[in-house]
Order: sequence, then structure tokens, then C-alpha cells
Amino acid sequence: MIRKLERFTVVLAVLAAGLPGMAAQIQKQAEADAPISDPEITAALLRISEEQARSDIEKLAGFENRSTLSAQDGKSIAAGRGIGAAREWIRTEFERYSRDCGGCLEVAADTFTQPAGSRIPAPTVLTNVYAVLKGTNPEDQKRIVLVTGHYDSRNSTNENATDPAPGANDDASGTTVSLECARVLSRLKFPGTIIFLAVAGEEQGLYGSRHFADLAKSQGWDIEAVLNNDIVGGDKSPGQNPQLVRVFSAGIPETLTEAEIRLLASLGGENDSASRELARYIVQTARAYQTEVSPMLEFRLDRYLRGGDHSSFNQAGYPAVRFTEFRENFTRQHQNVRAENGIEYGDLPKFVDFDYVAKVARVNAATLASLAAAPGSPQDVKLETRQLANDSVLDWAAPADGRAAGYVVLWRATSAPDWEHSQAVGKATRVTLPVSKDNVIFAVQAVDGAGHRSRPIAPAPAR
Repeated sequence: MIRKLERFTVVLAVLAAGLPGMAAQIQKQAEADAPISDPEITAALLRISEEQARSDIEKLAGFENRSTLSAQDGKSIAAGRGIGAAREWIRTEFERYSRDCGGCLEVAADTFTQPAGSRIPAPTVLTNVYAVLKGTNPEDQKRIVLVTGHYDSRNSTNENATDPAPGANDDASGTTVSLECARVLSRLKFPGTIIFLAVAGEEQGLYGSRHFADLAKSQGWDIEAVLNNDIVGGDKSPGQNPQLVRVFSAGIPETLTEAEIRLLASLGGENDSASRELARYIVQTARAYQTEVSPMLEFRLDRYLRGGDHSSFNQAGYPAVRFTEFRENFTRQHQNVRAENGIEYGDLPKFVDFDYVAKVARVNAATLASLAAAPGSPQDVKLETRQLANDSVLDWAAPADGRAAGYVVLWRATSAPDWEHSQAVGKATRVTLPVSKDNVIFAVQAVDGAGHRSRPIAPAPAR
């Protein structure tokens, strides 16, 4: 959100430059304070509940062991044990939500056999379960936003697929976020498409997410945002901060060529990947909806030398981030359930802060809904570099859906983590700003008639 001081700074810049239409520029700046909060989305967020989060997590933990290697035969499914039973329950939940909204969700399974590997002793059937809320606008429905969590679990030993592995925080909590987003957002209609996903095989090597990302790539899906929730249970141990959730995002995309990496480094653009812009969009959205948990920008792919399912989507070329609680408790992750020397080990529901899970789900749902409601992002965004000047000239093309009613230019100091200023520019697709491109990073958002904003797009140099 623009503060009064920032707005005053922009007005002074306009005055100093002697630009025509000064009053119009000031008015545009006043209109650009922050993204709007849509009343329908706000109402949907209020329907996400701590009670439902508790119910879902306790249900998932009740399948005893959800290891990718655990039972999925008919007898075990009927008895409510193993990953097969968890899979079928998730599917029936998505189907129940679809019935509640008159069949609005397309529920599907992505099933494949994972060959034997270092943590897969024998070929194993894996299934990703997902539900699609298809967009209402023929052009916009091609754009997809996706939320995911992994529903498999493990205990101290990867191969132990029978002893308890409740996986309440890791990652029934993330699966619950996906389920809660599906439950409340399926009651609304959006121009863009939303996919609610639960993947398997994460603990053995991100196999489920990699298969789904590769499927999306092979089908030519236009996924513009992936929100991966992994360990968002807000473990109730000392040092936790229930007001924060970390959002990890990769900098330099793995899909770039060496020449593209050199250009990016010369521009200082290594902090403005599509994933980083998605992370900033999450912060922007959380402010607009005044969520009770604040996203904390973490500018690295994941925790130190660790990984998660969002990286599978990054490798396929999609913008993706990871949500994770502020402080992990490692006595409750990948542990056999036991007590030793007065310490309780094991990932049990009683250690989960269900209210925190619901709050994280609201941040996710607000982001998904905002992106699905917004027009497509500006296309071919360029920053002119053909001549030396202290003003900056940006131009772009309108998104293909034709719903952009205007545009907002964002900028920040090169050393700032988040956007500091914004300027509404109406329907213009070319603008000159009295701000030196040497000192700032720019991006452009499209805005529809109701004020929904697209994901920001950083410009490429026009030479």
C-alpha cells in the first residue's frame, strides 16, 4: 500500500518534471493506493474455519501411515489404513464439494507407476488427486492458478510403511489448505481457472509434483501461479510466530540459457523472477484483505539446502512458491511416535495450531481468487534503453482476454525487497515516468473494471 509520504514523493517528481496533465497524474496516483478487496472474496475467506481444518487434519492423521509405500489395496482402503484410503477420502471430499456447487468441479486423478529408485524399493503406483474449477471466460479460462499440498507422510525410516506416520503438520496441514480453498472458492465463479491439488510421493523425491508439472507442460497448460503449502501447521512449541508464514521463492529460473542469465545479471534482475513477483503479489493481496497471518518474503528456493514440490513446477518453467510456518520443530517431523527423555516425538494433530492453518488457508484463497478474478498480465513489457535519459519509458501490449480496464506501474529501489510506489496510468500502454531506471526496478499490472490486479510483470530492455 502506498503511504502518504510515498504519494507526496511521486507528486513532487511530477511537478519537477513539468509534465502536462499534472492534476490527472495526481488523481491517478491517489487511485493506485492498493489493490481492492472484493466483497465476495472477503465473504469466502470468512467461511474458512478452524473447526474444518481440525477435522481434515485429524482425518488424514487417522489413516495411520500415509507413506507412498504404504497399503493401497481394497481391503486396506475399506479399513481406513494407508495412502490408498487417504487418496480415496480426498477424492470423495472434492466430489462432495462439487455436489454442493452443482457439479462445478471436475474431479480427476493423475495415476502413474514410479520406477524403483533410491527411496522407492519397487515400482510403485502413485496418484495425484485434483479438482478443477474451470474459468467462465473463454480466453481467461486458459490461465490457471494452482494450490497444492502433499498427502503422503513418513516416520523415522522411509521404508517403514506400517508403523504410525500421522503426518499432521507434514503435510496434512498443506493438504487441508488445498481442501479448504476448494470448499469455499468452489461456491464462486471466476474468469480464470483454479486447480486444487493433493500430490503423493513428496517424501521419496517430489515424484508426484514432478509428474503433474510435466503433465501440465506436455499439455501446454498456462499455469501462472503455483502455491505449495508444506508444513503450515504452526507447530505449538516455543519460538513459533503465529503472525507470520514464510513464502519461499526462487530467483534465477532454472530454465534460462547462459546468455539469458548474463543479461539478467547485468540488469540486476535476479530478484525479479516470475516466482518472486508472485511472492510479492501474495504480500500485496494479504495487505488488501488484512489477513491475520502476514507473508514473510524469503528470497531463496526453499529452506537451506532443502526442497519441496514447488521446485518441480519451477523446473517446468512455472512461477511457484512455498508456504511454510515460521519455525519448524524437528522432533515432530520424520519421527517415530514415541517419548524419550521427557521429549515427545512424532507429527501428531495435538501439536498443530488449527487456527493458524485456517489463517494460512485464507492467504492462499485470497491469492487464488484475486489472480483468477484479474485480467491476464500485460504482454511484452519493455523498458526503453535506446537513448540515455533520466526519465523512464515503458510500453506493453494488452492481455489477450481484453478485460484490462487500465494498468498500474510499480517500482521500488533496487535494494528494496517489496514494491514501494505505484502509479495508475489509465488505459495507456506506453508511459514516461520521471524516475531513473538506473535506480529502481519496474513492473506493470493489468487492472479490470472492478479493480482486480494481475500478477506484476517486470520489463525486458528494448534496445
